Amino acid sequence: MATVAIILGLRKWRPHWPGMLVAVGAAALATALLNLPVQTIGTKFGGIPSTLPAPSLPDLSLDKVMAVLPAAISFTLLGAIESLLSAVVADGMTGRRHRSNCELVAQGAANLGSALFGGFCVSGTIARTATNVRSGAHGPGSGMLHALFILLFMAVAAPLAAYIPLAALAGVLAVVAWNMIEKPAIAILVRSGWGEATVLAATFFLTIFRDLTEAIVVGFALGSVLFIQRMSKTTAISTQTPLVGRDEADGAHPRGSYDEEAAANPEVVVYRITGALFFGATASIGSGRDQLGDDRWLTDTPKHFRSVYPVRHIPETDHGHFRRIAVRHVQRFCPATGRSRASP
Repeated sequence: MATVAIILGLRKWRPHWPGMLVAVGAAALATALLNLPVQTIGTKFGGIPSTLPAPSLPDLSLDKVMAVLPAAISFTLLGAIESLLSAVVADGMTGRRHRSNCELVAQGAANLGSALFGGFCVSGTIARTATNVRSGAHGPGSGMLHALFILLFMAVAAPLAAYIPLAALAGVLAVVAWNMIEKPAIAILVRSGWGEATVLAATFFLTIFRDLTEAIVVGFALGSVLFIQRMSKTTAISTQTPLVGRDEADGAHPRGSYDEEAAANPEVVVYRITGALFFGATASIGSGRDQLGDDRWLTDTPKHFRSVYPVRHIPETDHGHFRRIAVRHVQRFCPATGRSRASP
């Protein structure tokens, strides 16, 4: 609590001071002088080495490579996702745009170099990136200086880091997490509807009680389902397909409303589909088509008939969905034959 109070107080009365650094230093000094019974970095993790290990190549073999390959792929994907997410967060905080390819190539090269010294694979993190930006960083030079200061701190002041209380670090993370929350955006999402509120709540509670990576995956999956459900509602079908006349939009293409009685071939039904035609909308398209007054196929079904589906108002589709629609049509109106032929 004292760490949080110092950070907030300096932010209000001394905004140009590095409040987080002062708070952590004051907490470490108070812990050492007053001999407070709290866990520190030294008591929890032991001493921090002040020198780098000698670089060496790993002992590679085919068995070892095959054993670590699944974990390596998982770490690579998670590291790339987390690094790009932190870059997006930084873009939102600074108003700039990152270069994804440059980010991933640099991260891969850094991990390869770190492995020579026995280092673990790392990635950009949202918490550290947000802390960096909140502290006044405006470019990539701040990250380089951060790495340099850590190296210097390890070489010169490594014994002092053992006195930093873990509670002080927790206070810094609490302030950073609170600053990362965009309260107006949350209010807008909650008022937008049950879908956004569900995704927000699931991601929030999974982050707290499970893990950030798991929360992101679940939130992305729920968001994808919500998007598919909404896209399926924007797709509609009707038999009033324009065929002749003038286009109301641009006046260049001849067309007009389809008239069944005036049709040259009564065995041809023209359907107009508007919106994306994908797997999420196939069922609604079939149900809507069944309700368009096609009972004449049930009462007086000709031996041969055709259904025409113009694609002018379909921004996205694939040939497989047209085949499924044709099969559904034959199964609905011609159960005796059960045959269909879809032609592009």
